[in-house]
Amino acid sequence: MPGWLARAWIARAGTGAVVAVGVVLSSWPAAAASSAQIAVAGNPLAGGSRAPAAWAGFGGNARHTADVSVPLQPFNRIRWRVKVDLDPVLIDGALPIHYGSPMITSANTVLVPTRVSPKAGFRVVAYSGASGARRWSLDTDYQPPAFPNGFTPPLPAVLAPGNVLAVAGAGGTVLMRGQADRTSGAVVRRVFYGAAQWNAHRSVYDKAVQVATPLTAGPDGSVYFGFTVTGATPAHLSSGIARIDPDGHAIWTTAAAVADDRTITSVAQNCAPALSPDGRTVYITVTSPYTSITNPRHGILVGLDATTLRPRFHTALTDPATGRPAQISTATSASPTVGPDGDVYYGVIENPFPDHDGRGWLLHYNATLTRTKIPGSFGWDNTVSVVPARAVPGYHGTSPYLLVSKYNNYLDVGPHGDGHNQIAVLDPRSSQTDPYARTRVMRAVQTILSPVHVPGEPAGAVYEWCINSAAVDPAADSVIANSEDGVLYRWDLARHSLAEKIRLNPPRPEAYTPTVIGPNGTVYAINNATLYAIGR
Repeated sequence: MPGWLARAWIARAGTGAVVAVGVVLSSWPAAAASSAQIAVAGNPLAGGSRAPAAWAGFGGNARHTADVSVPLQPFNRIRWRVKVDLDPVLIDGALPIHYGSPMITSANTVLVPTRVSPKAGFRVVAYSGASGARRWSLDTDYQPPAFPNGFTPPLPAVLAPGNVLAVAGAGGTVLMRGQADRTSGAVVRRVFYGAAQWNAHRSVYDKAVQVATPLTAGPDGSVYFGFTVTGATPAHLSSGIARIDPDGHAIWTTAAAVADDRTITSVAQNCAPALSPDGRTVYITVTSPYTSITNPRHGILVGLDATTLRPRFHTALTDPATGRPAQISTATSASPTVGPDGDVYYGVIENPFPDHDGRGWLLHYNATLTRTKIPGSFGWDNTVSVVPARAVPGYHGTSPYLLVSKYNNYLDVGPHGDGHNQIAVLDPRSSQTDPYARTRVMRAVQTILSPVHVPGEPAGAVYEWCINSAAVDPAADSVIANSEDGVLYRWDLARHSLAEKIRLNPPRPEAYTPTVIGPNGTVYAINNATLYAIGR
């Protein structure tokens, strides 16, 4: 959470015709539809390259590990830049908008979620990764759900296997565009509750139902997402989770059903579903309803069968220091990360806030969510990345992988808030005493301080690291992180130094954004409503 927000909180349709072809298979736990109901006359998106995406979307892949091993290009220059927001709204000089992660095909086409304006909504624009030349665009009628904490949510989108772009549309629908590397491609609208329902009652569904999370694509091309329902619908929808397979067959279930708790009626906003390494389980957080800033949401992390969405595992999210229900904010973009061993990591806010200086916690579970493991000392708006232990030569512990986490400590927030903002490499299998609470937390193998002092602030107060998912390149032993000081940095883990940097823009308080690495080693970062492509 940017410090300015934390202090305030304490104080108080595209190229070509779009055809609706979605077919609902079932809504668990109701009985499945008959074979006649699920018949589909071919898949108009079939025929694309089966090469996996170089960067699929938020967190890079379905486990959100944000790691890719390619020859990293040096930070010689900004090769090209484009706006991701054509009408940015500043509040007291800050930019409280979450921007969606770019997606990149294996042939180096960069797909950029772009906010046009509050009225005109969003589009996805495709650019050549080599030159930045615009290739095509797809408008969407998506409107985000309400954002009571003031942070505009991102446009949900993902690049699925087969070079199929999936992007949220109106009424909880999903637009899918094939042939992402080509200037034209078929576009269809998938409807998880049935195209006939949406066509017959479009105005009702468009008002009541919204996709509420980033989209995640499984290895078979299935797309997963959470949705919110804020009014009555003819299909009697309730907020929950949906899956649409490559042929348009869809299933959905409710948040209350997967949590086995009637008080759980929502999906955590901006929480991208994550898949287990074997693809059999999908993890997502469901929550109690938002009522007011003084009565925040609590949540349950669930693991569902990735094919049927039947619940397999669940656990209540609790503050490791107090044992109270952890808080889940509508302003967070935290999503589960699944490690190579199947362990699950998810960031929450402390309870009571801000006893942990507004840092929250990184909760840590085994794959079945039956064992609580060592937590991390920061987590509230953070999705950790994974780095092989061999990429950190100074590490001599037992874990085969480590975690990269933001480690900000916000100025004037909580009892110890000193503005000492860091990034950390954490050992999930070893612990230390937390410096801000009487709790054992993951051992910090390496930390690095943001390098620029904030003018006018006390000594030691530095600009915040501005990442919600940091790209990791194990081939270069490097982490890519942008900062609110307007600079992009490469953290060399072998030398433990900020080995490269490049100025993007003047300092700007803003919501956290992801960094991305393309298939040719180009580095991408979003700062000040602009996507920058950096390389030689």
